[in-house]
Amino acid sequence: MKKPSKSIIIRILKWIGISISSILALLFILPILFPGKIAEEVKAFANKKLNGELDFKEANLSFFNHFPSLTLTLTDLSLKGSAPYKKETLLSAEEVAFGIDLSSLLFDKKVNIDKIYISDALINVLVNEKGEANYNVYISEEKTTVKDSSETALRLEKIAIENTHLVYNDKSAKILIDAKGFNYVGNGDLDKSIFDLYTKAKIESFDFTYDGEQYLKNKKVNANLITKINTNSLAFVFEQNNLKINKLPVEFKGKFDFLSNGYDMDFSVKSEDSHLSEFFSALPPQYVTWLDKSKVKGKTDLSMSLKGKYIASQNLKPNLAFNMKIREGYVNYNEAPVSASNIFLNFDTKLPSLDTEQLTVNLDSIFFNLDKDYVKAIVKTKGLTTPNVDARIETKVNLATLNRTFGLQNMELRGTLNTNIRALGVYDKKNNKIPVTDGKIEMKNGYIKTDYYPNPIQNINVVAKVIDKKGSLDDLKINITPASFDFEGKPIYVNAMVEDFQNIKYDIKAKGELDLGKIYKVFSQKGLDLDGYINADVSFKGTQSDAMNGNYAKLQNKGTLLLRDIKTHSEYLPKPFIIRDGTFVFNQDKMNFNEFKATYGESDFKMNGFLQNVIDFVLTDKAILKGNFNLQSDFINVDEFMTKQTVTIDYPPLSAPDEVKTESTVIVIPPNFNLEFNAIANKVNFEDLKLENLKGKMNINKGQLTLKNSAFDLIGANVKMDIVYGSQSPEKAFFDFKVNAKDFDIKRAYNEVKMFREIASAAESAEGIVSLDYNVAGILDGNMMPIYPSLTGGGTLSVKNVKMKGFKMFGTVSKKTGKDAIANPDLSKVDIKTKIKNNIITIERFKFKVAGFRPRIEGTTSFDGKLNIKMRLGLPPFGLLGIPLKITGTQDNPKVQLGKQTEDLEETEYDGEVPTPLQNQPATDGK
Repeated sequence: MKKPSKSIIIRILKWIGISISSILALLFILPILFPGKIAEEVKAFANKKLNGELDFKEANLSFFNHFPSLTLTLTDLSLKGSAPYKKETLLSAEEVAFGIDLSSLLFDKKVNIDKIYISDALINVLVNEKGEANYNVYISEEKTTVKDSSETALRLEKIAIENTHLVYNDKSAKILIDAKGFNYVGNGDLDKSIFDLYTKAKIESFDFTYDGEQYLKNKKVNANLITKINTNSLAFVFEQNNLKINKLPVEFKGKFDFLSNGYDMDFSVKSEDSHLSEFFSALPPQYVTWLDKSKVKGKTDLSMSLKGKYIASQNLKPNLAFNMKIREGYVNYNEAPVSASNIFLNFDTKLPSLDTEQLTVNLDSIFFNLDKDYVKAIVKTKGLTTPNVDARIETKVNLATLNRTFGLQNMELRGTLNTNIRALGVYDKKNNKIPVTDGKIEMKNGYIKTDYYPNPIQNINVVAKVIDKKGSLDDLKINITPASFDFEGKPIYVNAMVEDFQNIKYDIKAKGELDLGKIYKVFSQKGLDLDGYINADVSFKGTQSDAMNGNYAKLQNKGTLLLRDIKTHSEYLPKPFIIRDGTFVFNQDKMNFNEFKATYGESDFKMNGFLQNVIDFVLTDKAILKGNFNLQSDFINVDEFMTKQTVTIDYPPLSAPDEVKTESTVIVIPPNFNLEFNAIANKVNFEDLKLENLKGKMNINKGQLTLKNSAFDLIGANVKMDIVYGSQSPEKAFFDFKVNAKDFDIKRAYNEVKMFREIASAAESAEGIVSLDYNVAGILDGNMMPIYPSLTGGGTLSVKNVKMKGFKMFGTVSKKTGKDAIANPDLSKVDIKTKIKNNIITIERFKFKVAGFRPRIEGTTSFDGKLNIKMRLGLPPFGLLGIPLKITGTQDNPKVQLGKQTEDLEETEYDGEVPTPLQNQPATDGK
């Protein structure tokens, strides 16, 4: 065979070299030839097609970013969402690249985008309670007869997402998905109206939460999916989808249609004939760690479906169903001598229309053996508020064996637990219904020790019986005979019998010492705290009706309860109430307080007295707790009793910490208290008010606080005050007070009392002595500040030897009349009577003398500083002749004109109930 000549080979190599060089040249030249056109076209396309604010640092055109595609790369890109989330980020990325169809660019001079690449991004999808989403940023094309052949078009064939954080937070469906390390490649003929999308996805960490409950956390996900997409109706059909959550294989099929006002969905998720160990690998991380030391066998079937329309505006919701089966299960942790065998589970639950009142839970059976011991149960319920219950639970378990077999974390258990419970029927407390029940729980020689505290709770012995043969609350019997345990070498004994929950009959005995702080550490939980010491030797025997009707001779309630450093929490108070030291002596329906000492924040209390109706109050939620106390305090800080509500905004969820806002609420008075206090307090702080030597009689009754005949010292003056206070809601309260303050320093009042500064802002430079006799009622907001339009009342402000220095109104009158003496008048003694209503202060006519002049003033002013004052400036020597003046404008900028005619200030009526001032209330039998 003749060999090719050397010249031919050289010629071929030259052509190859020229071709490669040309291609390489084109790779560098094309981005230089077209950058302006491509960048302009893409920007014009974005402005025309995106209904969201787009921003990026710079644009680069290159073949090499995503070779061999010609791509326009936008760096540091951010895209805001559509309404109602136009200020929230939908997409932020270090790089977003658009692949350009090269043939259309060269021959048709069109910019066709056929690929999208997103790298190192945050995709933040938000949907509010109404179903309004932030992703509707693409403006669809309107049908037109003529189309510009040169415009930019979106003809996608590929979508690639790398190393992205994806968040999907749908408040309407109560679904939160948080996927980190999200990698996705989707290929298909995406420019067609109906096409198949071939997808590969990989997620390093996947979290799924529904209705506040987290079902998946930190799971690895691998997926190969085929999805049919109809862009005309925006519908998705999931035809062939194989997922793997950690090691658990899952088959996923269904459809998802976007409606104009919601979704239409039909999802089916299955994992059939899987290994039980694969199921545990899909659970939260603590179970995966447990699995590493465990031998797990058995088969499991899982299925979940979600089918129906979700339209929030029409209250339409899909049906949810979940089923799980375990067969021939086997678990052995860390080579324990006894294994859990014959594990069998058949669990089925349905939630029609996502309505919890239609929830059905069917634990058809659960069973396993621990050698000769066993656990078996059947539990079926339907409904939530008034569930229909069918339950059978039977156990015979050695807790030490159970502990070792399942490897219970941070806890050591011993003893035997035998239970036999049968319950059948409806639980409806309102209608006196309870399932027919026959149950017995018995623990012998129990022992609990945790890693949180070195010593165990031991010698736990409990025999408890629950019987109800008729299915009604009045037939319910609970007997605990006996219950005892030892802790720190000190025994606790309890015997209890409770019957007939319509008219509770009780017989309870308790004796022993208990250190709550130490015993709580046994069950330590982060974020919670409990402390204190109890020494009890009490017995209670009687009936609820005797306690309610005053048949105290039939009651046998007695004993002593010693408390020390006990923290008690209440829904009404933001801080714990700490009983430093207290002795309670029970006698029939009374609980006597002997030298009771307590603190609340900075406040301290010493009390002696009694509580009455204690048993009825403890047994029912309608009873009134009565009491009478002598209370002494060195210091009370009222501000600490104001509730601070912490609102965590977890929407939208970004990588940054959640924003936390704190809102104040009013002081809420418990509605089921009837307590009287004869109070003495050396110092009381409320806002900036500093009261001293407070004495008064306080009553808390029916959600109201009443303070009568109280007296205290404020800014060097003696003040007498009556108060009625109560809350209307957590954000509003009403108040009604009558105050009589004799001879206080107006300068000191302005400097030290915030409320005085706000109501009498014009008194900033005034000096002298003032007395006040006033009645005011109104509404307080969540910050315990008055809502001015709600205020009603009136009274007298008496001034004595007062220098009205710096009052702008008098200064303006002085300038207008040329009478310098009026600018800073001295008032020897004047009584100024005013009334308050609808945000207006009405000033009754009053006269005074200054430098021979006899001014007369009357009119109105508003809480926002507006003036409508009539003034007559009586001329010397007797004021028979005078100059009529009208003063309008504001306190900061008063306007003085000659004349009498003025325009009334606009009143602001309060839309709500306002209490009647105390002075207007009729006397009732001298009470």
